[in-house]
Amino acid sequence: MTNLDQELVDAPEVPQRQMRRFTESARARLRRWVLGVGYALKPQRIGLLPRIAAMTVAQLFVPETQWSKLPEKPVYYGWRGLVGISDDLSVDTLVANYKRGFFPFCHIGPMKWWCPEVRAVIDPADTHLSKNLKRLLRKETFTVTMDRDFAGVIEACARPRDGKVPLTWITPRIMQAYYDAHLAGYAHSVEVWDEAGNLVGGLYGLAIGKAFFGESQFSRVNHASKVAMAALHRHLAAWGFTLRDGKWMTSHLKSFGFHAMPRDEFQATLDVVANEPAPVGPWQVDPSLDLDGLPLKRDLPLKEDPPLKREADAGTTPGNA
Repeated sequence: MTNLDQELVDAPEVPQRQMRRFTESARARLRRWVLGVGYALKPQRIGLLPRIAAMTVAQLFVPETQWSKLPEKPVYYGWRGLVGISDDLSVDTLVANYKRGFFPFCHIGPMKWWCPEVRAVIDPADTHLSKNLKRLLRKETFTVTMDRDFAGVIEACARPRDGKVPLTWITPRIMQAYYDAHLAGYAHSVEVWDEAGNLVGGLYGLAIGKAFFGESQFSRVNHASKVAMAALHRHLAAWGFTLRDGKWMTSHLKSFGFHAMPRDEFQATLDVVANEPAPVGPWQVDPSLDLDGLPLKRDLPLKEDPPLKREADAGTTPGNA
């Protein structure tokens, strides 16, 4: 057994998960609404407002039992692929809609669901690690865990990025929905800790069948989210996952080997992969895996998170609020 293997074995078990309730202050809510309206009125996004308004009004004329249902045969609007409006974020609905290739994204107002015409995807086994990242994995000292602090990760992902407009789509209802999915065993987090036991990076997403849908990630030190990505993909490949969805293509995803897949092909692939049998429940780092030289250390007691110094590689934003 190598030192790395022993350090992973010695890491404490995943703590018992507890119920959480996510809230925001009245001031934060007002700021989000003001910025959300401004975001929706930008020239590149305002074109979807009439369609969103029509969908919202249409809900008033259908039975209440139909309010939360997305169209069986949707018409996709814009390259971002607006599907419809539904405020049902229950675990069962979340899983069912993801299996269709739909995901929720919304700053303000009723929840919008999207399915872009092109998706950024990868088979985790085909992940590319740059020479610089491999050098970082061998040089830096981090602890990588899974599902140890899902709430801490999603809250960090929701915080404003330095130098950017403080508007986030990871609102309390989104955080609550994915935390509930976490308790149900579908949503998972990858945490990156420094030597002092501070959470310095991570990501979260949904695992359904043999597909993993990435939602957002964050870094408090340079490249910490890349460390989380490398560890996640190594585990996904070992566990037989064949589809990793990244939604919209970014330079960050492209550097790992993600490629574009048309919506029809993505949904056809998803129809097979997301329905493959797979365990549902909490994840842990597998000590038998070679994480490309990543020098993990034994877990330390959790400390209060430091102020955000730098966050990068955040989830992308599709369109209107």
